[in-house]
Amino acid sequence: MLIPDIDAFEKRAAICEHDGGLSRERAEDLAARAQGFRGADHYRQWLADYVVKRQVPM
Repeated sequence: MLIPDIDAFEKRAAICEHDGGLSRERAEDLAARAQGFRGADHYRQWLADYVVKRQVPM
């Protein structure tokens, strides 16, 4: 898995929320799935693991 693009995640979530009328939670889930994650929780956990371990989680 590649390192997530945080900027793209934030932009896509904002667009889905504003233009699509979705809740922030739903918009973030869609943005995370667009990058290959199961959802926003999985995306955030991946980032947290990366910061703590300083290596790409498998």
